[in-house]
Amino acid sequence: MSADYATPAEYTTFGLAPAMRAGEVLADGGYQVHRDFVDFVVDGRPLLFQLTDLDAVSPLASDVPPAIFAAQVRSLLLETDAPLEGGRYVIYGCPECEDLACGAVTAVIRRDGADFVWRDFAWQTDEHADLERNGYHGIGPFRFAGAEYRAALDSLVDGTEIPAGGRRVLLIGARVAVLNRLAAALRAIGIGADITGDATHVPADELRGYGAVAFGRAVTEEERAAVRAAFDRAGVEVAYVDGLAPIVPLLVAQIEHALDRRPAELHRLTRLVAADGEAGIEVTSPCRVRVTAYRLDRLYRSRTQDVFDGVLEPGRHRIALDAKAVKGESFVVARTTGSVLVEAMAR
Repeated sequence: MSADYATPAEYTTFGLAPAMRAGEVLADGGYQVHRDFVDFVVDGRPLLFQLTDLDAVSPLASDVPPAIFAAQVRSLLLETDAPLEGGRYVIYGCPECEDLACGAVTAVIRRDGADFVWRDFAWQTDEHADLERNGYHGIGPFRFAGAEYRAALDSLVDGTEIPAGGRRVLLIGARVAVLNRLAAALRAIGIGADITGDATHVPADELRGYGAVAFGRAVTEEERAAVRAAFDRAGVEVAYVDGLAPIVPLLVAQIEHALDRRPAELHRLTRLVAADGEAGIEVTSPCRVRVTAYRLDRLYRSRTQDVFDGVLEPGRHRIALDAKAVKGESFVVARTTGSVLVEAMAR
């Protein structure tokens, strides 16, 4: 056995943290579904951050039935047989269908006394893992103290820790056609959406089901204040979104950002500035970033242009924008698989 796969003597800390795969309205009219899940935190950082260009979720997704979720937890605790040959378990899988044929990150999980060891990470598309060709030789092996590992996973099913749940947004505006298209797009990617013209008489129990309120540009300040007062009376803390423009993909990105309440250390994409024909972006670990520009032309029609799609190293980056893409009233959206930021182009 090579040194790469030797059982580690040193302990690595193990934890869990909420994570998301941001949904999106695609340029071809398709949708990328929103997924909330629980990520593995190894030595204080999400394990997914070690995988530069991977669009995937852990098996601990909040939208699976409770019985299946509990079964995934018990599997990681080695209380059931390994689902793949060689004692291998899926660590991250396809966010759309979770089919192994789409590809998955797998690892061997085994007990070593009271401890749990994750080792031999690989990219796998069928029942057999080829470590020579598809092994992640820079990841692991990890030794986790048994008590810490078990306590973290047990907390997901014993009521101590509740996984991130579904998202719901209340849409308020004057342009009914835009609101209907936006609600349909949000529902298509897995975010609940309701439309109302007046939230002041909505029962408090119903208001507690929302994580965000999105206002159209025609909603007056007086109407916005009344909505905020209604949520305050209900004791509900929500994110308020001021719609930048009646462009559905742009509004979806704004709402995705508003619904993401995770602490800063759980984000790869931490900064976006749009000014002087450039996008300023900051990332905390290597990751694929896509930058899209949206604008309204003189006839109030929306225009979209993909301006960057590539892997960025940690740090700050400046990306030049096509002058035509940011002409007039324009906006910039930057995305990684787990974060999305939106800015209006400063003039």
